[in-house]
Amino acid sequence: MKSDLPKVMHEIGGLALVGHVLKALIRAGSDRVSVVTGPGMPELEKLVGKLAPNACCHVQTERLGTAHAVLAARTALELQSDDVLVLFGDTPLVTAETIGRVRQALADGADLAVLGFETARPFGYGRLLTQGGRLVAIREEKDASDEERKITFCNSGIMGFSGKEALSLLEAIGNRNAKGEYYLTDAVEIANRRGLKVVAVTGSEVETQGINTRAQLAACEADFQARMRRSALENGITLLAPHTVFFSHDTVLEADAIVEQNVVFGLGVRVAAGARIRAFSHLEGANVGTGAVVGPYARLRPGAVLGPDSRVGNFVEVKNATFGAGAKANHLSYIGDASVGSKSNIGAGTITCNYDGYLKHRTEIGAGSFVGSNSTLVAPVRLGNGAFIAAGSVITEDVQRDAMALGRARQVVKEGKAKKLRDKLQAAKDGKS
Repeated sequence: MKSDLPKVMHEIGGLALVGHVLKALIRAGSDRVSVVTGPGMPELEKLVGKLAPNACCHVQTERLGTAHAVLAARTALELQSDDVLVLFGDTPLVTAETIGRVRQALADGADLAVLGFETARPFGYGRLLTQGGRLVAIREEKDASDEERKITFCNSGIMGFSGKEALSLLEAIGNRNAKGEYYLTDAVEIANRRGLKVVAVTGSEVETQGINTRAQLAACEADFQARMRRSALENGITLLAPHTVFFSHDTVLEADAIVEQNVVFGLGVRVAAGARIRAFSHLEGANVGTGAVVGPYARLRPGAVLGPDSRVGNFVEVKNATFGAGAKANHLSYIGDASVGSKSNIGAGTITCNYDGYLKHRTEIGAGSFVGSNSTLVAPVRLGNGAFIAAGSVITEDVQRDAMALGRARQVVKEGKAKKLRDKLQAAKDGKS
């Protein structure tokens, strides 16, 4: 990856690769999770603790192969388990459903289940050799015969062991090979020699792809986005140009929401039924209510909460602010650390001045208020219900219910002054030429 960041901390859809795997495992019903890390990775251990508080981290101090890595979690393996699943932190697209199929194979009597996939490009993968529904061996590319290389059923690396056999099989794996490493794949032949039941479970190539380079990270992101778009369409969401919409792993859209072209959903966004997200909008940490309209070219930052039928229009930025039902800011405004009451109107160019250089302060705008264009609301300040702010005002004090406030200089008109100024400036310009 050419990065100071541990590989599995790189992100897909705003979530670390290992986070996707943890999420899938928890959804699949795993009640005990162990994560094997390399030495000197405190940031990874901290992330795992945040994403899966009940997970335990184990350090593999030497890199002596995949089976050696699994045995780094020996203390967890020694505990009684129905089954033991081995996955990789860099395969973020594996689903709970696929993990469930591996678990089901074990529940149906298998002692060892290996997840495989069909591919038109098998070169470089270990081949799964089966006979009569039984998995007899995993043959690596370099060791495969010409006939075996024609096999397109390949090893994903993901395995499931019955709880009663897991530790015994892992301990039996030796390192008599060119690299002197302990290979997890050797468990298949060991289990067969013992007369145990070994099976292969079929998954998809996309779902089991691993990541080793930035290019593979980008390709995996593309597959993740395609999955999210399909899911949205299948669940009643209208995407006018699906390939231009980008999701985070936790984006929630309710049925009948409409998303136009070139929209980006950052982390923590929820969009209710009937809402419309117009083109070129960016949302993060926001909650959009039923029938609300966002954009085009709007930005919702964390803490933005839009009530039913509210409007946030073009070039409006909302941060840590709530809009009541029917409230609207249709263009060119910044509303931060504020509350906007129902059916209030925020005119173009309005700014809530929420930061004094040290602390943030709130602006409260009551229901049914009207804030004229190019107004500056200097927080902390409160506008009562039905307040009216004249255009171009700077408001530094509270405005009472149904009151009108003006905070601007009186207009002065000086006859002929414009012509005199132009003549003066032209003469100065001519003098320099």
